[in-house]
Amino acid sequence: MKKIVAISTLIFALVFFTSCKESKPKTIVKPAERELPNIVFILSDDQAWTDYGFMGHKHIETPNIDKLANESLTFTRGYVPTSLCSPSLASIITGVYPRNHLVLGNDRVLPGDDKNGKPAWQSPWRDENYKSVIENFKKLNTLPKMLKEKGYLSFQTGKWWIGNHKNGGFDYGMTHGDAERGGRHGDYGLEIGRKGMDTLYSYIDLALKKKKPFFMWYAPFLPHSPHNPPDSLIQKYLPKAPSEYVARYWAMCEWFDQTCGDLMDYIDKKGQTENTLFVYVCDNGWVQNENDGKYNPISKRSPYDYGLRTPIMYKWKGKIASKRDTISLTSSLDMVPTVLGLLAMEQPKNLDGVDVLNEAAFKSRQTIFGEIYAHDFDTVENSLFYRMAITEPYKLILPDEVNKPNEKIQLYDIYKDPYEKINLAKEHPEIVVNLKNKIQKSWNTTTN
Repeated sequence: MKKIVAISTLIFALVFFTSCKESKPKTIVKPAERELPNIVFILSDDQAWTDYGFMGHKHIETPNIDKLANESLTFTRGYVPTSLCSPSLASIITGVYPRNHLVLGNDRVLPGDDKNGKPAWQSPWRDENYKSVIENFKKLNTLPKMLKEKGYLSFQTGKWWIGNHKNGGFDYGMTHGDAERGGRHGDYGLEIGRKGMDTLYSYIDLALKKKKPFFMWYAPFLPHSPHNPPDSLIQKYLPKAPSEYVARYWAMCEWFDQTCGDLMDYIDKKGQTENTLFVYVCDNGWVQNENDGKYNPISKRSPYDYGLRTPIMYKWKGKIASKRDTISLTSSLDMVPTVLGLLAMEQPKNLDGVDVLNEAAFKSRQTIFGEIYAHDFDTVENSLFYRMAITEPYKLILPDEVNKPNEKIQLYDIYKDPYEKINLAKEHPEIVVNLKNKIQKSWNTTTN
């Protein structure tokens, strides 16, 4: 009997310890042991937040970006901090406000500069004035520089305003930045998409050959003017548009979408889709005039949502759950900290955004901010036009008292009034004061 009891006890003990062992959770793979994802930033250029199929446009067809939106964590209430390409792109790559990276506009002027009736970019002193901007930028931490810690190869294609691609920490790139050869805002980089995708494909092939994870900056000169899309697309939109100018712009949006499809198809062809993080944003908005090729002043360079708002998407198949978020506010400044968070990398203290996948940090942020400067800029003080505070549901537009002395403060309920038609500043002075104080507090913590 004792033997039976002993044997029973032994069997029980074995079953107990075996079951305990099996009930433990599977070993969690440390971030450093995971396969590092490729990272692809897709950046539209001069496109309104409304001008996508998935955002409800009645005529513009963007099937590839629509598919990306459906497969991503997609924020439809994304914002860039400023509505002009050079400072906006600089904020995307650094994760800080223009007042901190000091790329305030597209061209730098100094007091006493004689334009002789020409815009700054056509003047001989433009490149000389911009050298100090480039030298300061080279000292900043950029995403390509940070990713070197993890062994990434980084590639630049498309728009790039800060001289040679190496100034941003890229290993390879299309932009030489030589002023003597027309290097103002992208030079050869501006050919990507418009003249094919072969250079981009060769960069991807190089990374795969070297067995390195890669960071790809795809910022084509699309749908940016000149609006000269393939004739087939123009003919498609002419019967639907109110004018040829609008038809051409709509066609450019679809042309850009086609190149995005080409890029994603190539990555899929190489078997890299499941190991690639795609991030989408537009640098600034655009509203096409019906009667000429120019943009409406309520869009690009303005403090309004037609200039600042953009969908922002994060897709990593199997790692980031797809979701359409139509409420939460996010910023292009969040792109760098979100990438670093996914790679379990240390977050530099000077970043102005948050990791959108860090639920506590994301939900605790109540306000995002923006700032608009002169296209031809000098210093922050001399060039500041507007500052903005954006919350749920209000947005405050605060004109600079010195540089915009005759303009009124504007307050909009951007959830009920997304096209900013009704100024509520007089009706809600307490909200104006509260948001003004938040703007000032944000500026008091500036790093420069």
